[in-house]
Amino acid sequence: MYRGTRLRGARILITGGASGIGRLMALEAARRRAEVIIWDLSEEGGTAVAAEIVGSGGLASSYQVDVTDAAHVREVARQTGDVDVVVNNAGVVSGQPLLEASEEALRRTLEVNTLALYWVTRAFLPGMIQRRGGTVVTIASAAGLIGVARQTDYSASKFGALGFTESLRAELRADGHGVGTLVVCPYYINTGMFDGVETRFPFLLPILEEHDVALKVIDGIESGREQIILPPFARLVPLMRFLPTRAFDRVADFFGINKGMDHFVGRAGVKAR
Repeated sequence: MYRGTRLRGARILITGGASGIGRLMALEAARRRAEVIIWDLSEEGGTAVAAEIVGSGGLASSYQVDVTDAAHVREVARQTGDVDVVVNNAGVVSGQPLLEASEEALRRTLEVNTLALYWVTRAFLPGMIQRRGGTVVTIASAAGLIGVARQTDYSASKFGALGFTESLRAELRADGHGVGTLVVCPYYINTGMFDGVETRFPFLLPILEEHDVALKVIDGIESGREQIILPPFARLVPLMRFLPTRAFDRVADFFGINKGMDHFVGRAGVKAR
């Protein structure tokens, strides 16, 4: 039975670990005496985080990786070696209406947010199964629970991430491998990735602080959590599915869910969570 993965002495790999909650998860894992491996498209950013950890007396290394390139992922995975925890954290967002988004942007969103989950997880899962332990973490989104205007690509990619994790959990449970999964579905996080977004009821749907989310993920890995939805109010979304479609849409509109991206700016370039 899966009971979580103790991080002391474990090897944890974090994609998109050069910035945002990826960096903060790396620092917290190192504080708990895990060996941290950073995979990021930014060689400079990943190296800086690894140096920060080593400078504090921890163990860390960094690799420049394009997680959308399956062959490259396999090659770097061989260099990386076995890991006990994989955190699929790399993510991008375009924030554009369907008819305004470029074909390149749409493909990029699905390749980074969904297909990369397959390439990275397939590279390390066999070793976990052989050792009968470990955790596969997927940082999804509350947008994987409910479709959001100006997120036709992003929501679709996160719905896919949720389905990926749920199906993987079923496979691992059915085969009794002892490997667990954790999917994390946060509302907007204050990392810069979603600069400009707004929330109508901040006491119910607050913009989340990145330190809080990172800590909850690391705690969840060690405690054996299988799903984390933030904030707690977002856990009501699945219950809304019992409503007729028009009623469901009216409730979503009342809470301003489809207006939150109206003033979205985001970060320039590739936006990694």
